[in-house]
Amino acid sequence: MTSNTNSQNLQAFRWVLIAAGVAITFATLWAIRSILLLTLASVVLVVLVTMPVRFLARYNVRRGPAIALSLTVMTGVVLLLGRVMLPELIEQFNTLTTEILPEGVVQLIQSINEAELLAPAPFPYHIFDHAASHNPSRWVMLIAQPLAYPDSFLYESLRPIIESVRVDADLVNEVARQIATAIGQIGVSVLPFVGDVASTVLSVLIVIFLSLYFLIDPGGYAEGMIRLFPMWYRERARAIMSQMYDSVRGWLEGTFISMIFVGVASWLGLSLLQLEQAAALGVLAGLLSFVPNFGQLVAVIAAIVVGVVQAPSSVGWIIVVIYGTSFVQSQVFTPLLFGQSIRIPPVLVLLGQIVCGSLFGFLGILLAVPITAIFQILVREVYVRDVLGDRSEARDSSRKQRHDPSTAADDGSELVADTA
Repeated sequence: MTSNTNSQNLQAFRWVLIAAGVAITFATLWAIRSILLLTLASVVLVVLVTMPVRFLARYNVRRGPAIALSLTVMTGVVLLLGRVMLPELIEQFNTLTTEILPEGVVQLIQSINEAELLAPAPFPYHIFDHAASHNPSRWVMLIAQPLAYPDSFLYESLRPIIESVRVDADLVNEVARQIATAIGQIGVSVLPFVGDVASTVLSVLIVIFLSLYFLIDPGGYAEGMIRLFPMWYRERARAIMSQMYDSVRGWLEGTFISMIFVGVASWLGLSLLQLEQAAALGVLAGLLSFVPNFGQLVAVIAAIVVGVVQAPSSVGWIIVVIYGTSFVQSQVFTPLLFGQSIRIPPVLVLLGQIVCGSLFGFLGILLAVPITAIFQILVREVYVRDVLGDRSEARDSSRKQRHDPSTAADDGSELVADTA
């Protein structure tokens, strides 16, 4: 009887120790969350730089020269683009922020209050002048007619709603002020050392130096982490880390190609709509597409404000250009580019952005997709498969790889080789 009681007490004591250890671990991670985010940003930068390194390795270029060549080429491209495009972009952005956007906000409020948004939105025939010789095809007219005439069913349906809308300029200014204050508080609370320019530079330098150290010997750091696991689990940990590497790499590749597409397509579309700052708005749309869901909303608001000043009759088509480009990016480019490397449901991406933004602030929103992808892999591989023993998805995946060898051709083996 006494032995059973002692055994139960020992078991309870073990559970208390485990709970205390878990609590201390989470408290420690929360205390150093800012450093962990900077470390993750460094890892993402390392993965970005190692893309050309891996390409050069296929031609038997050693890692050291490959890293030096990759950094030199990337720096040269950035400097060349800055030399060619930066002056014009700076001028356009300066005009946007100091003249166009403030004037556009005032005119947009006035247009909403006076129901001027019900004015005709003529179809931009000048876009099709050369292709259609001033004679658009019948299907174009059928699409344009409901949007081009104020007596159409669409306008008559929206008229009571739009005429009832009133916007107070003071309210808009107060909301903008509160948003700016909230963003500043997020930056101070989550990254206290990113409160001013000097601290921001310091954070950037931390990321750069961490990335350089990781670049020198990525396999050594990965192997050091793997050795923290028991012997029997190390191969499994190595495989899970390879999946994380594949996900981050696939996300980076797809995201940067998508950003280029969104920027160029938005620039061309807005240029056809005769917006003077089309290049700046295109660059802004491309950069903001790095942040899913919220980025396109900010881009379309900025484009609408500019359109109200420079092309009031084309505001509807500006929305079509921005959201049409975003739709093509999310529904066509993203599935083709990401493929099987990163499969996150859109709802999970949105929830990840909300959670990461609440916990980690602005930097958390920027890194929400890789954080969500890593968390998804950990839950699937560690909890579902290893703890619960559910291997059904693993069997389905291996069966697909046997039928499609291309899916197994790039499975993170480079990372495993580096850690060997």
